[in-house]
Amino acid sequence: MKWGTRVKKAVIFDFDGTIIDTESAWFDIYQEILKEQHGFNLTLEEFVKVVGSTDGALFDFIDQSLEVPMDRTIFHDQVNLRFETIREQLALRDGFLDTVKQLKQRGMLLAVASSSRLTWIEGFLKQYGLLEYFPIIVSAEDVEEVKPNPAIYNVALERLGVTADEAIAVEDSYNGSIAAISAGVHCLIIPNDVTRSLSFHEKGQLIGSFADFDYALLEK
Repeated sequence: MKWGTRVKKAVIFDFDGTIIDTESAWFDIYQEILKEQHGFNLTLEEFVKVVGSTDGALFDFIDQSLEVPMDRTIFHDQVNLRFETIREQLALRDGFLDTVKQLKQRGMLLAVASSSRLTWIEGFLKQYGLLEYFPIIVSAEDVEEVKPNPAIYNVALERLGVTADEAIAVEDSYNGSIAAISAGVHCLIIPNDVTRSLSFHEKGQLIGSFADFDYALLEK
């Protein structure tokens, strides 16, 4: 893969599914509640289509299969309540903390660029003592369209003060990787249990885990 000619100055991380595998937890909870209350069998194949973006398209698909469309506000409230019961059990993805420490030691600028809301991102970063690593956080509130639209990455690059070829993105989902690639940012993709079955853009670079992060890429 050709990574461009500029030495890298910044690494931009997705949040959900990349730093913490919230995606697997969301899928389990969505599946449980939809089955319990609506008799709907949510497949992983349908769920992964909205990972990294918004779930509006997923709910449209579900509503087509129900006699009466679900109340999305009530559903989200139920999901959030159930999520809070397992929140403390979630862990950072293997090797993430070591990677971030290495990057900081090497003088890399670090940012989070996520389709989630700022309070959600900051809450987890504080919980795991990570807020100090990420002075720049770009969230859904900062753009009109979230991933796969590249706007979140464009804002992140502007705030970091770097060009697209001076940055690397780290993503776990198809939608997220498309956002990064569309913004011209080199994208490492580390799938999780939910996104592992996806096919990714040929310009993305798949790696198995943070342990496989190739620091030589920072010099290319």
